[in-house]
Amino acid sequence: MKVGILAGGLGTRLAEETEIRPKPMVEIGAKPILWHIMMHYYAYGHRDFAIALGYKGEYIKRWFSDYVAFDGSLTVNAASGSVKRHSSSLPDWSVDLVETGLNTLTGGRIKRLIDWMGDETFMLTWGDGVSDVNLDDLIAFHKSHGKLATMTAVRPPARYGHIEFDGNRVVDFTEKPQASEGWINGAFFVLEPGIKDYIDGDDVMFEHAPMQRLAADGQLMAYRHESFWQCMDTIREKHLLQKLWDSGQAPWKTWELIDESTGYRPPRLHRFRPNSDAA
Repeated sequence: MKVGILAGGLGTRLAEETEIRPKPMVEIGAKPILWHIMMHYYAYGHRDFAIALGYKGEYIKRWFSDYVAFDGSLTVNAASGSVKRHSSSLPDWSVDLVETGLNTLTGGRIKRLIDWMGDETFMLTWGDGVSDVNLDDLIAFHKSHGKLATMTAVRPPARYGHIEFDGNRVVDFTEKPQASEGWINGAFFVLEPGIKDYIDGDDVMFEHAPMQRLAADGQLMAYRHESFWQCMDTIREKHLLQKLWDSGQAPWKTWELIDESTGYRPPRLHRFRPNSDAA
């Protein structure tokens, strides 16, 4: 199943980093967050990507070119200019880098990507958020209901402690309880090509009219993800992700489960069941 990733936004809330690079190229552990997202999909066997470019799209093109050109050992013949590559540890990816316009909004970028998806069910996410969502279960859930769109619903990490009162007396205090937060759109979509009819043009946010219309028509379902999810909208969130990575406890590092020699991927917990209450 092909994977679309939106990587064209301005990233104004992360201006400390995005003045010189697009947000998906902001690094966690010396690799762009876009790489982390793609590696999570790769861990579940997805190798075919289409990336929607916009703001500083040339930076992303250059990074992929350099990533391929300079990985592993090289032998360079100075006289002829030939370069011979030796060992390489690159993942087996096919990546379409699609220009979708500087000022195009999320709906418009998705509509432009659909032409690259081969008129088949596809996956899609934003280029600034990581998760350990079980993609096999997500796809199984989408296939079970037969609707046009599935989004992953998540509980956002709380920024502050949660207080419960009895009058003015504090009866409970919980430091940053994720479970007390409401459900939000965590991206990691599975979509049918028919969603194109719900997007009028480039000036449409997918999260506004298209998703509202899909919901009104009974065509939008939610896969509830109870485990790790984190976006990177601010420098604080960037530092949080970096801290998790440095600790060796990054929950989204699912690709470590891959046995490269056999391709074996161990079964994951919390398998989806069609009669569950995940919807």
